[in-house]
Amino acid sequence: MQSRPSFSVVIPVHDRAGELMSCLQALCEVEPPDGGFEVIVVDDGSATVPETAAFAQRLNLLRLRNQERCRPAAARNRGGRHARGTHLAFLDADCLPEPGWLVALQAGMARFPEGALLGGCTLDGCPENRYSAASHQILDVVNGFYNQDSDQARFFPATNLAVPAQLFEAAGGFREDFFTSEDREFCDRWLRLGHRMAAAPEARVRHVHPVNMRAFLRRHFGYGQGAYRFHRLRALRDQQGLRLAPPGFYLRLFGHPLAAGLGPRALEMEALVLLSQAASTAGFLWQAARAIAVGKNVASEGQR
Repeated sequence: MQSRPSFSVVIPVHDRAGELMSCLQALCEVEPPDGGFEVIVVDDGSATVPETAAFAQRLNLLRLRNQERCRPAAARNRGGRHARGTHLAFLDADCLPEPGWLVALQAGMARFPEGALLGGCTLDGCPENRYSAASHQILDVVNGFYNQDSDQARFFPATNLAVPAQLFEAAGGFREDFFTSEDREFCDRWLRLGHRMAAAPEARVRHVHPVNMRAFLRRHFGYGQGAYRFHRLRALRDQQGLRLAPPGFYLRLFGHPLAAGLGPRALEMEALVLLSQAASTAGFLWQAARAIAVGKNVASEGQR
């Protein structure tokens, strides 16, 4: 009987065949942790099916295919259900893990025998792209604000996240009705269940996803939609009103490009951070208006 690998690396992908090939090639260079690892690619309704046969044996790779697009949360959950590993390591198709990535995650897991969710370090893989650079400026602020105590962290994105497989299943996985911010909701639920979150800064990946202005705005509009869903769900759980981030977070966010010593590029980054938050606010308000409209329609139907 084949033993369970220590890690199952789960990668959701939609129409990013080139990025996926680079990601799988980088995984071929990753130092195996004790117990080894497997890779599960969940092709989420791509128009063109990526060819992964060349990596099948080198990475102990399993490819799953969703005929219809189900979004990343559902794709990650499906990968988790098919995983054999003791731990799940979630990675995006446009991320390149460094050689010591899984060894660092394994060392982090060993520090917490009761089980913990670990967040690795995600670096900007294309800093020459202004929109990617601005998004990572925001990520730096989010990480510094929510994870001031690295052993008592509060949020990590799913681009570089690891968790014990049994605890992930017991927690219910990612909410599949969340198209964005599913990682934010999962981290909040994980903490509510009494589990620990901790940083694993040596588990490094490079996020290589250059975008243009349109994609940048669309992404942050989607983040705003997800933020509304998250805050609304948390308000229902806590039986109180919406609680947004405190003013100190936004002061740090808007001041970060200037404080980070970016030189002549600081003002450009400042403008893009402001633009991202305008797009996020628009997405938040749009989702709130949609929720109100749906509620009114439900109420009117009930009165008939």
